[in-house]
Amino acid sequence: MKIIRTLLTPLPQKTIITIGNFDALHQGHQHLLDELIEKSKKQKLMSLVMTFEPLPSEFFSTHPPARLSSFKEKCLYLKKWNLDYLICLRFNKALANLSAVDFVKTILIEKLNMKHLIIGEGFRFAYQRQGDSALLQKLSTIYAFRVDILPARFYQHHRVSSTGVREALAQNQFELVHALLDRPYTLSGHVAHGKKRGRDLGFPTANIHLHRKKLPLEGVYIVKVHGLDTQALPGVANIGHRPSIDNIPKPLLEIHLLNYNQNLYGRSITVEFIKKLRGEKKFESIEKLKQQIHHDIEETKRFFT
Repeated sequence: MKIIRTLLTPLPQKTIITIGNFDALHQGHQHLLDELIEKSKKQKLMSLVMTFEPLPSEFFSTHPPARLSSFKEKCLYLKKWNLDYLICLRFNKALANLSAVDFVKTILIEKLNMKHLIIGEGFRFAYQRQGDSALLQKLSTIYAFRVDILPARFYQHHRVSSTGVREALAQNQFELVHALLDRPYTLSGHVAHGKKRGRDLGFPTANIHLHRKKLPLEGVYIVKVHGLDTQALPGVANIGHRPSIDNIPKPLLEIHLLNYNQNLYGRSITVEFIKKLRGEKKFESIEKLKQQIHHDIEETKRFFT
């Protein structure tokens, strides 16, 4: 999969394209990608996924919806489909002001040599979201490309969507999240040096900085950590601002691994969330905080026994 961040020269090969945020790559996204790959092989077209950074909702709003996956996580998920191209355009004022017709003509046709477009039901794009499936059908006759519109997917009575995943996470419905994603919900990153506050309290933690405007989780969770051993390791994790210690401005993911004390700095890990224990709160004293952390760890141990 070749990742392209800037469209300098037109692609020489004919392409089949799907477009979206692909936040967390839920089952609806996976169905789009399956169709993309299947039809790219049948029609001998290069498979191409287009996405954006920042997400349009992050560009337009100071309080966007919680980001479910980072760009790096998105790339890792997409590798499964063995795509030819991943185009990630910088979403800026110029792109936001581009009309729907110009977006199709100058980017999809002239730059990306598109011959087939696959989108989900309700797809909107370009300036003030004026582009829709009806316009695409009209433009397809002008610029000679095919449009396929895939219907929404449902799990039981739940529509599969990024919004649905966020709502299920907020309600601690991890089984539903697993069903919507077809996998457990995870966050990934490199273990960074911290202020050793966990170690000072007697509970050393692996710290991951989550570079997002808003997180879909907050509080203390039972987790499994992947990437350190042949099997996932049990642990307890906190996502938040540490109000009882230093009330950091940007949220941090801290993981205390059970019965594991090796040096983790610089290691890349993936944290799987299983169950929420409690919300984050400010304790009246450090001793009260230590008592609660001890209780959280004991409850996590009982869960895994």
